[in-house]
Amino acid sequence: MILLDTSVVSAALRRRSRGDAEQTVARQVAALLHGEQAVGIPGIVLQEILSGIAERAQHEKILAALRAGFPVVLATEGDHLLAADLVTLAARRGIALSTPDALIAAQAINRHAALFTVDADFAHLSWSGLKLLAPEP
Repeated sequence: MILLDTSVVSAALRRRSRGDAEQTVARQVAALLHGEQAVGIPGIVLQEILSGIAERAQHEKILAALRAGFPVVLATEGDHLLAADLVTLAARRGIALSTPDALIAAQAINRHAALFTVDADFAHLSWSGLKLLAPEP
Protein backbone atom coordinates (compact mmCIF):
# COMPACT_ATOMS: atom_id res chain seq x y z
CA MET A 1 0.00 0.00 0.00
CA ILE A 2 1.03 3.59 -0.63
CA LEU A 3 -0.28 6.44 1.50
CA LEU A 4 -0.25 9.97 0.15
CA ASP A 5 0.84 12.93 2.27
CA THR A 6 -0.93 16.28 2.23
CA SER A 7 1.81 17.86 0.12
CA VAL A 8 1.31 15.26 -2.61
CA VAL A 9 -2.50 15.39 -2.60
CA SER A 10 -2.38 19.18 -2.74
CA ALA A 11 -0.05 19.09 -5.76
CA ALA A 12 -2.23 16.50 -7.50
CA LEU A 13 -5.40 18.54 -6.96
CA ARG A 14 -3.97 21.90 -7.98
CA ARG A 15 -5.29 22.91 -11.36
CA ARG A 16 -3.88 26.42 -11.76
CA SER A 17 -0.30 27.66 -11.67
CA ARG A 18 1.26 24.25 -11.32
CA GLY A 19 5.03 24.36 -11.36
CA ASP A 20 7.22 21.70 -12.89
CA ALA A 21 7.65 19.92 -9.55
CA GLU A 22 3.88 19.82 -8.95
CA GLN A 23 3.26 18.53 -12.48
CA THR A 24 5.78 15.74 -11.87
CA VAL A 25 4.06 14.81 -8.60
CA ALA A 26 0.61 14.88 -10.24
CA ARG A 27 1.83 12.58 -13.05
CA GLN A 28 3.34 10.18 -10.52
CA VAL A 29 0.08 10.07 -8.51
CA ALA A 30 -1.82 9.29 -11.71
CA ALA A 31 0.64 6.49 -12.50
CA LEU A 32 0.29 5.09 -8.97
CA LEU A 33 -3.48 5.04 -9.30
CA HIS A 34 -3.14 2.93 -12.43
CA GLY A 35 -0.59 0.62 -10.80
CA GLU A 36 -1.06 -2.58 -8.87
CA GLN A 37 -0.54 -1.25 -5.35
CA ALA A 38 -3.41 0.18 -3.33
CA VAL A 39 -3.19 3.95 -2.85
CA GLY A 40 -4.97 5.75 -0.02
CA ILE A 41 -4.98 8.92 2.01
CA PRO A 42 -4.92 9.07 5.79
CA GLY A 43 -8.00 10.68 7.32
CA ILE A 44 -5.86 13.50 8.74
CA VAL A 45 -4.72 14.31 5.19
CA LEU A 46 -8.36 14.60 4.13
CA GLN A 47 -8.89 16.98 7.04
CA GLU A 48 -5.81 19.06 6.22
CA ILE A 49 -6.79 19.39 2.56
CA LEU A 50 -10.35 20.47 3.37
CA SER A 51 -9.42 22.81 6.24
CA GLY A 52 -9.63 26.45 5.36
CA ILE A 53 -11.67 26.13 2.18
CA ALA A 54 -14.15 28.92 2.80
CA GLU A 55 -16.34 28.43 -0.27
CA ARG A 56 -18.73 25.54 0.38
CA ALA A 57 -19.10 24.62 -3.30
CA GLN A 58 -15.31 24.32 -3.68
CA HIS A 59 -15.15 22.28 -0.45
CA GLU A 60 -17.77 19.84 -1.76
CA LYS A 61 -16.06 19.60 -5.16
CA ILE A 62 -12.70 18.72 -3.62
CA LEU A 63 -14.31 16.30 -1.16
CA ALA A 64 -16.08 14.52 -4.01
CA ALA A 65 -12.83 14.28 -6.00
CA LEU A 66 -10.96 12.86 -3.02
CA ARG A 67 -13.67 10.32 -2.23
CA ALA A 68 -13.82 9.22 -5.86
CA GLY A 69 -10.07 8.91 -6.24
CA PHE A 70 -8.77 7.58 -2.96
CA PRO A 71 -9.91 5.38 -0.13
CA VAL A 72 -9.59 7.20 3.18
CA VAL A 73 -7.55 5.26 5.72
CA LEU A 74 -8.80 6.00 9.22
CA ALA A 75 -6.45 5.96 12.18
CA THR A 76 -6.74 3.27 14.81
CA GLU A 77 -5.93 3.50 18.50
CA GLY A 78 -2.62 1.81 17.69
CA ASP A 79 -1.84 4.52 15.15
CA HIS A 80 -2.44 7.23 17.75
CA LEU A 81 -0.28 5.43 20.31
CA LEU A 82 2.58 5.06 17.83
CA ALA A 83 2.19 8.70 16.78
CA ALA A 84 2.60 9.78 20.42
CA ASP A 85 5.73 7.64 20.71
CA LEU A 86 7.12 9.09 17.48
CA VAL A 87 6.70 12.65 18.78
CA THR A 88 8.47 11.74 22.02
CA LEU A 89 11.30 9.84 20.34
CA ALA A 90 11.77 12.57 17.73
CA ALA A 91 11.99 15.21 20.46
CA ARG A 92 14.74 13.19 22.17
CA ARG A 93 16.65 13.39 18.88
CA GLY A 94 16.08 17.16 18.65
CA ILE A 95 13.45 16.79 15.90
CA ALA A 96 10.24 18.80 16.09
CA LEU A 97 7.47 16.55 14.76
CA SER A 98 3.94 17.89 14.41
CA THR A 99 1.01 15.82 15.64
CA PRO A 100 -0.52 15.46 12.14
CA ASP A 101 2.82 14.38 10.61
CA ALA A 102 3.33 11.90 13.45
CA LEU A 103 -0.09 10.37 12.80
CA ILE A 104 0.54 10.15 9.05
CA ALA A 105 3.89 8.45 9.69
CA ALA A 106 2.36 6.08 12.25
CA GLN A 107 -0.37 5.02 9.85
CA ALA A 108 2.21 4.25 7.17
CA ILE A 109 4.47 2.34 9.56
CA ASN A 110 1.64 0.28 11.07
CA ARG A 111 0.37 -0.70 7.62
CA HIS A 112 3.84 -1.45 6.21
CA ALA A 113 2.99 1.17 3.59
CA ALA A 114 5.24 3.60 1.78
CA LEU A 115 4.48 7.28 2.30
CA PHE A 116 4.59 9.37 -0.87
CA THR A 117 5.57 12.87 0.20
CA VAL A 118 7.47 15.92 -0.94
CA ASP A 119 7.74 17.15 2.66
CA ALA A 120 11.41 16.89 3.64
CA ASP A 121 10.46 16.74 7.35
CA PHE A 122 9.57 13.06 6.99
CA ALA A 123 13.17 12.23 6.01
CA HIS A 124 14.12 12.97 9.63
CA LEU A 125 12.15 9.85 10.64
CA SER A 126 14.42 7.31 8.91
CA TRP A 127 15.18 5.77 12.34
CA SER A 128 11.47 4.94 12.80
CA GLY A 129 11.09 2.39 10.02
CA LEU A 130 9.04 4.80 7.91
CA LYS A 131 9.37 3.93 4.21
CA LEU A 132 9.29 6.96 1.92
CA LEU A 133 8.43 7.22 -1.74
CA ALA A 134 9.94 10.36 -3.21
CA PRO A 135 8.90 12.05 -6.43
CA GLU A 136 10.74 10.95 -9.53
CA PRO A 137 13.10 13.53 -11.01
